[in-house]
Amino acid sequence: MTELERAPAGRPGAGTAPPGERRPRVGIAVPSLDQGRFLGEALDSLLSQTGVDLEVAVLDGGSRDESAAVIGRYADRLAYWRVGPDGGQAAAVNEGIARLARAEYVGWLNADDILAAGALARMAEHLRAHPESVAVAGEADVVDTSGRVVDRFPSRPFSRRGHARTSIVCQPASLVARRAWDAVGGLDASLHMCLDYDLWWRLSALGPIGYLGGRPLAASRDHDLTKTRGFQDRLYAEAFAVLRRHIGYVPFSWCLSEAAFRWRAAHGGRRASDPLSQLVCVWRAAARHARLNRLAGLTGSLRLRWSRPSSGRRW
Repeated sequence: MTELERAPAGRPGAGTAPPGERRPRVGIAVPSLDQGRFLGEALDSLLSQTGVDLEVAVLDGGSRDESAAVIGRYADRLAYWRVGPDGGQAAAVNEGIARLARAEYVGWLNADDILAAGALARMAEHLRAHPESVAVAGEADVVDTSGRVVDRFPSRPFSRRGHARTSIVCQPASLVARRAWDAVGGLDASLHMCLDYDLWWRLSALGPIGYLGGRPLAASRDHDLTKTRGFQDRLYAEAFAVLRRHIGYVPFSWCLSEAAFRWRAAHGGRRASDPLSQLVCVWRAAARHARLNRLAGLTGSLRLRWSRPSSGRRW
């Protein structure tokens, strides 16, 4: 795989729009906690975006590393920043986007993730051309601590059926129409693991989520200190709660994923690769699925199968 295309550092929003056309106004919040070693790279990738009128807010939850010094180096290029305790990632993102009131299109970039050159312009132009869309998402790479591409995120065009089976939206490679963000009230601040997964459910009830294939829009960084790696028990608990809230049941694919995680945890990180261990995982997943859902699994699946996506008229 090729490395994620990086834009050189420069003035935020640099670039020109077609004659007589105003550049899209984009607001991005950057939540951070003890991510100082990655924060500068994230801000460089963001502040060098071209073709948009960009405002950035950095919300640091009271880091004990070099984050405050990094923020200080970029302070004069930020619309808003603060360092201090907050209510968690979702609350910080909501705070940041509320401060960026001019923005027509909004989103967030975690302090350890990276935007590709021109990503915001591509997404904003799509939303401008498709005003019925509530959001847009696209392809993304997965990178390691050094920024080396190690995988491609399994992004797919959005559907509620696909979203029910697994996470198909890579959050840093997404942008939301401000009217839709306000209509759903932003992120659910009670969630700490599945805040974006829940957001796509609520947004997709209002209208379509567009998709941009082709070259990656962003890179999601995979490292040992991510919440996804460190708190998988909590991730599954939140995901199951979100699924039951929005579709009334937990699909079997999620139960199987949880069973595979628990197998690895109990066997020193070894995957269930042989037929017997895989059969054990399937059996455990089936039992878990039955306990969680009972008849709701069947009726909920049928409802999701035959439900029609919103036309977007409600927002």
